[in-house]
Amino acid sequence: MELLRFTTAGSVDDGKSTLIGRLLYDSKAIFDDQLDALHRASLRRGEEQVNLALLTDGLRAEREQGITIDVAYRYFATPRRSFIIADTPGHVQYTRNMVTGASTAQVAVILVDARQGVVEQTRRHAYLAALLGLSHLVFAVNKMDLVGYEEAAFARVKTALEQVATRLAPTAQVHFLPIAALHGDNVVERSVRLPWYSGPSLLELLETLEAPEQAGPARFPVQYVIRPQSPDFPDYRGYAGRVVGAALRVGERVVALPSGIETEIVGIETMDESLEVAEPGQSVTVRVKDDLDLSRGDLLAPVAAPPTVAQELTVTLCWLATAPLQLNARYRVRHTSREVLGMVTGIDFVVDIETLEHIPATGPLTANGIAQVRLRLASPLFVDAYTVNRTMGSLILIDEASHVSVGAGMIVAP
Repeated sequence: MELLRFTTAGSVDDGKSTLIGRLLYDSKAIFDDQLDALHRASLRRGEEQVNLALLTDGLRAEREQGITIDVAYRYFATPRRSFIIADTPGHVQYTRNMVTGASTAQVAVILVDARQGVVEQTRRHAYLAALLGLSHLVFAVNKMDLVGYEEAAFARVKTALEQVATRLAPTAQVHFLPIAALHGDNVVERSVRLPWYSGPSLLELLETLEAPEQAGPARFPVQYVIRPQSPDFPDYRGYAGRVVGAALRVGERVVALPSGIETEIVGIETMDESLEVAEPGQSVTVRVKDDLDLSRGDLLAPVAAPPTVAQELTVTLCWLATAPLQLNARYRVRHTSREVLGMVTGIDFVVDIETLEHIPATGPLTANGIAQVRLRLASPLFVDAYTVNRTMGSLILIDEASHVSVGAGMIVAP
């Protein structure tokens, strides 16, 4: 069954966790024991009705404060499609967690409170979702019950959202729909309380969206070298990893990087079988014709379509740390399975979240700031632009002292 990964986003108290709870409840994806546990947890909080938001807010701090802190993943399926949901926090302090949840998604469901309209986090999360290359942005105007299910209230918020959408990446398709997650209006079934709305419910929309993965040439970052040292396989040498981009085939000519040596794929294997073709997303072991010195962090790519080898990159950087970015300071740069030292040598511009315009940097990049920067590396990376391949075009910056991930980057160009 076709799988769709989507994430929820939006500001604090816009109803993200409640929406997911309602989606799972109305689609019959909650087991009886889970429902009983939710009922008991709601009673302990003094709530008469089952609080569906508690289904994803599993941390004690989340339940005490009534907010989402960590990313919660949930799986469910309908007869038409299976889904993996990432429920991400709305608080500006946890923007890094939103970036984490959205980085593997294909669709973002961005909730907006019908009473509050567009706020800063709405713009920030919409911009990040578009920046991360998500195929569809679904703006769900929630809490329509608190504005009397009035069409005028939805139209007012939709107009403001359309102004935001015009400043986002043109590749993302944008959708708007009214919902009331608390009562299930237009979540799974279309609501009679919204007679003026003729579009699909949220679930109907998610079941029909086409969200193809980015193609691009085949890439195989080596994660592990397999040498069994067994009498049955005395000369076996395989390279384990995950195929990204396009498929890899037995007999295909590939180049090994960083050595630049060309060779040929002679075998592709999984735990259970040998394959002639490894599709994107498959974790496999690849064997090549020649004895090469390959190790973790190296890359196999088609001779006809190699990646760019670069030591200087232009990167769109989301800064996630409390401490500001230090220009010309050393950071560890992790890209696929390769890790090198690097430094940010300059900031081309920063993004004004209020207007989504590019403005000159007037100071250091601080927490939750977004900027285009220049990154210099101690050793080369083998990269594609993020718009071509999300895996080969993404990287993270890690603080050398604390080992904390401080920045998430999308490669614009070498």
